[in-house]
Amino acid sequence: MIKSMTGFASLTQEDETSAIGVTIRAVNHRYLDVQLRMPASLSDREAAVRAAVQRHIARGRVEVSLSVQLRTAPAPVVELNAPFVTALQGALAQARQSGLVEGALAPGDLLRLPAALTIREQAAGGEALPASVHQAVTAAVERALGDLDRMRTHEGAQLRLDFAARRATLASLIEQLADAAAAGRHALEARLHERVRELTTDVQIDRAILAQEIVRTAARSDISEEVTRFRAHLVHWDTLSDGDEPCGRKLDFLLQEMNREINTIGSKADGLGVSERIVDAKAELEKLREQVQNVE
Repeated sequence: MIKSMTGFASLTQEDETSAIGVTIRAVNHRYLDVQLRMPASLSDREAAVRAAVQRHIARGRVEVSLSVQLRTAPAPVVELNAPFVTALQGALAQARQSGLVEGALAPGDLLRLPAALTIREQAAGGEALPASVHQAVTAAVERALGDLDRMRTHEGAQLRLDFAARRATLASLIEQLADAAAAGRHALEARLHERVRELTTDVQIDRAILAQEIVRTAARSDISEEVTRFRAHLVHWDTLSDGDEPCGRKLDFLLQEMNREINTIGSKADGLGVSERIVDAKAELEKLREQVQNVE
């Protein structure tokens, strides 16, 4: 199946407890490379997120960014400056003995002393996220991966249209090459027969043996095997494109085999228009090779 390795998906999922943001970027890569950016409070979800990516994507560099904002306000933290309060109590005790002040230290007195109490919000990540938030994160990642998959499938469909056109061009070129090479081989046999006839006008030679040698010489330019293999590669291309499995690597290998057959045909075949068609076939194969680098 033809899917593009490139794609982008971004969504925000909100409910009464949290707001979750997911952004996924996918680009070309030889293997599957998953990069995660998420808050420390979601560190225990890393394995689950990686597994979800692997279920949807077989190849490519995938960057996943996650963010979570809780709707509930963080609990305040009140810290007592114990050394300061102890020193304050000692000073007040001395003042009471001297008759300067009366009564004990009250809670309200501490609130009026900035050095006695420190009130702050709890640091982010200091509290474990509720199970419902973890479930919501998993659902959001699956939704984003689904959106990414649809985008990659759509781009893959566009690639397939381009592939189909170039595949048809190659199928036509290989038939033209087969015809041109056959005509060239027959022309070579005719030239050899004519040349031998001119050289043996006054010499007696076994014409049966001579004819066999001419056929062997012309057979060296026979490309029927290469043409048959190239046709088989085109059929295999269709099979891979129509299959359910990712096929980018296999298509790339198949193009290498096609290019090898074209090189062999170019070195063996002789005939009018063969060189031009070889150049055209190589150009189409190179364009296909560039595009296949985008296929998963």
